[in-house]
Amino acid sequence: MLPSPAVAQQNLEEFDLGYIGWNDDPRYSPARMQREYQGEPWGRPVAGARVAIDEARFPGIAAGVKFGLDEKLVSNTREVLDTVRRMRDSGTRFILLDLPAGTVSRVAAEFAGDDLTLFNVAAHDDRLRGAHCQANLLHTIPSDAMRNDALAQYLVSRQWKNVLLLVGPESADKVLARSFERSAKRFGLNITGTRAFVLGNNPREREHNNPKLLTSGVDYDAVYIADIQGEFARNANFAIQKPRPVVGSGGLVPQAWHWAWTRHGARQLNNRLEKKADRHMTAYDWAAWVAVKAVVEAVQRTDSTDYAKLAAYIRGDEINLDGFKGYRMGFRDWDGQLRQPMLLGSGNWVVARAPLEGFLHPDNYLDTLGFDPRESACKLATDHKGA
Repeated sequence: MLPSPAVAQQNLEEFDLGYIGWNDDPRYSPARMQREYQGEPWGRPVAGARVAIDEARFPGIAAGVKFGLDEKLVSNTREVLDTVRRMRDSGTRFILLDLPAGTVSRVAAEFAGDDLTLFNVAAHDDRLRGAHCQANLLHTIPSDAMRNDALAQYLVSRQWKNVLLLVGPESADKVLARSFERSAKRFGLNITGTRAFVLGNNPREREHNNPKLLTSGVDYDAVYIADIQGEFARNANFAIQKPRPVVGSGGLVPQAWHWAWTRHGARQLNNRLEKKADRHMTAYDWAAWVAVKAVVEAVQRTDSTDYAKLAAYIRGDEINLDGFKGYRMGFRDWDGQLRQPMLLGSGNWVVARAPLEGFLHPDNYLDTLGFDPRESACKLATDHKGA
């Protein structure tokens, strides 16, 4: 007779993963959470990690391991570094970072060469996968390039090739706009104009804060909005001059996950997150969930808790992660990005899943999204074919 789970867990090896986020993160302010901006977090992604830890209970018993999650919220970069150092010294080797891109880059550089794997579960910035990449940093949240490539594929497939680009006042808005410009060039879209918008209702700035006026006097098949704050994009759909789709930061939004996705077992995952967090699952929850899932699978498949074996398996060709999106996934060896399809979602529906049919790649279908080794500024695998 098999022992009960309670008895079996008495002799399990403790195996903790880490999670670090900002204590007073403006992304999780009550005001932002109430608005539920498309493509933005609706709560801390640690909820996704907690779901994955729950799911790992019985696989852990079979592997002789009890998985746990060491959660820490900190106030500044110094505390982030101290917390990573403490986790490392206590034996925690896999840490989820729910932090801005600049802080993620700083942490990865500080601990380069250590026996640590850091998972970026929140920062889309292409530079983390490019000039600022590190061998100890893996990305389960997709890059801006992946999201914009998915959207560009869809626009091309619908023959909506003329796009008006609206760019917000934040520096991050301009970074996002440049990423879309790259995708537009890559897939043959024509940007018919670029216009800057500002937030607010100041009547003296109507030409820059009114969607109808901003989109007048030029032709387009779609309007792409680069708006990290989300407020302008939230109000722009059905408010522009022409009856055309709004895409990007509002309207049709490319993301790693959408709560309305129900294929490939996704409904069960959505239900588990909703039960845990009392809200819908977002791309950020999914990114944290799949990061934990990668470590759990590595322990199962290698039948080991040795860091070197686990790290090699996670980064290797044998890993086959099931993210409930219809593809088996693994990490790109040249920049640490998780290969994955993108879900193009409206408010309450998934319109399409990219890559779309007809967009081909010589090595891997999923590599039509984002930087492939031929164009990446990161060369973690210098002997990769085509790198």
